[in-house]
Amino acid sequence: MSYRAPVFDIAFALKHAAGFKQALDDGLYGDLSEDVIDAVLTEAGKFATEVVAPLNVVGDRAGAVFKDGAVATAPGWKEAYHAWTQAGWNALAAPGVWGGQGLPQAVNVACLEMWNSAAMAFGIAPVLTMAAIDALTAHGSDELQRAYLPKLVSGEWTGTMQLTEPQAGSDVGALRTRAERAGGGTYRLTGQKIFITYGEHDMTGNIVHLVLARLPDAPAGSRGVSLFLVPKFLLNPDGSLGPRNDVRAHSIEHKLGIHGSPTCTMVFGDRGGATGFLIGEENRGLACMFTMMNQARLAVALQGVGIAERATQQALAYARERKQGRAAGTREGMSPIIDHPDVKRMLLTMRALTGAARAISYATAVAVDRAHRSTDEAARMAANERASLLTPVAKAFATDVGSEVSSLGVQVHGGMGYIEETGAAQHFRDARIAPIYEGTNGIQAIDLVTRKLPMSGGNAVRTYIAELRRTADAVKAANDPAFGATGARLAEAIDSLERATEWLLKQPQSDAALAGATPYLRLFAHAAGGALLAEQALAAARLAGESSAPARIALARFFAENIAVAATGLERIVTEGATSVNASEAALA
Repeated sequence: MSYRAPVFDIAFALKHAAGFKQALDDGLYGDLSEDVIDAVLTEAGKFATEVVAPLNVVGDRAGAVFKDGAVATAPGWKEAYHAWTQAGWNALAAPGVWGGQGLPQAVNVACLEMWNSAAMAFGIAPVLTMAAIDALTAHGSDELQRAYLPKLVSGEWTGTMQLTEPQAGSDVGALRTRAERAGGGTYRLTGQKIFITYGEHDMTGNIVHLVLARLPDAPAGSRGVSLFLVPKFLLNPDGSLGPRNDVRAHSIEHKLGIHGSPTCTMVFGDRGGATGFLIGEENRGLACMFTMMNQARLAVALQGVGIAERATQQALAYARERKQGRAAGTREGMSPIIDHPDVKRMLLTMRALTGAARAISYATAVAVDRAHRSTDEAARMAANERASLLTPVAKAFATDVGSEVSSLGVQVHGGMGYIEETGAAQHFRDARIAPIYEGTNGIQAIDLVTRKLPMSGGNAVRTYIAELRRTADAVKAANDPAFGATGARLAEAIDSLERATEWLLKQPQSDAALAGATPYLRLFAHAAGGALLAEQALAAARLAGESSAPARIALARFFAENIAVAATGLERIVTEGATSVNASEAALA
């Protein structure tokens, strides 16, 4: 089964769970209207469904091919990318001054979900370009912006993010790639980078690499890294492509999944050094790179949502068609497996986790928009803290959901799920990278606990918890029997989150806090995701003639009564489980 973009569900989650409609009503987006947003999402869904989705299997089976230093993408890949850029999708949220459309990041994020559902290996390419645009816009010189941003925004050129080296993965301070001042404002880079997504390919005429490197007199550790723009081709004075720079792909990796995306080992300096241009200030590169990484982390969250959505669609279709056994109450013949309670439970889990991950990710994007667009300084600061708080939760939870949901998709298919021809296995293979790259999910949890919870003395997270509690109270006040115990179960999950949060705020840098960081992030996501699904259900119930209300209420109830109830156990892991982690060397001997 191929993918069909769930445009209505995406738009509803964006407006009524993520707070986009409220932001529209508040005037955050000027004269932008719901009709325009609906039209954009509809066209994106059509392109994802009709153009990109059919290439998913092609990309998986043909993959990217490396020969003589060049990478050929899968058949149809280049043509689809050109059609995608010509339709303006790469420029959707980019600044208008450089040819972008200036639409909200929240709308771009919703579209990113669809590109990645359609073909995750395709969808990751523009993610890095968009992140490079953000970094260059925030930190690049006027000269670099004029030279590179128009064609990055249009998608005529793509961007890469180059941090990782064989000895320096998450520990960026250990990198060894060198940069030396070469005069005339240029630098010479030598070294090697690994795991570089789309570091070489045939879809665009130039590739703009953003590379972390260390100057000879730089301080040790992460305080001594600088960020450089290193193009594949240098530019002539008129902006046209000039000579080839001293950077090349040495090889590409043979991977578990996303075969259509070339993951390259890059070499700088075979001929004396690649020409690079400083972005920002010397030895301040990590701050510049974090601008790029925050954009990429939210985008990778949408990869998790996207692959979960596609796996769910396929599992549901299969479960309706596949007949096996006889469901209770059926007297004759075999039943579709969707009629069996255990299969129904798996499918509901897939749909509920996907919906919760989508809502959290979209809410993060709306917070990013508020941080950038609000005219009130206090509102901007509060929104920036909200975006900072939610970004690690969105990245880690949504990508974990992608892996879990695609695994359940294989299970729903039974033995056929283990066979490549059904496609369920590809979703599982593709999903597995997302919890690893752009900062492993363990790092996201540590970031949440050690850096994000203490913001404003803990008031940022306390304010958010108070908002979640108001949603639980609203469900109770609705007094609708269809919600069942949703309000009570959400309130219990929020109570657990509040207690675990206060416990961590007392010791944010301790080994105990680090041991409980990952279960805490999951606890946070259960409380937040359950509340946001309930927000959608409440909104649907309020809207006259909204036919989706029963389904949204049922899904919110399932999440609250079957998933959020794990919160109390997660709380105990956070507050009581550290000793069994930190004093258990004997078990690992």
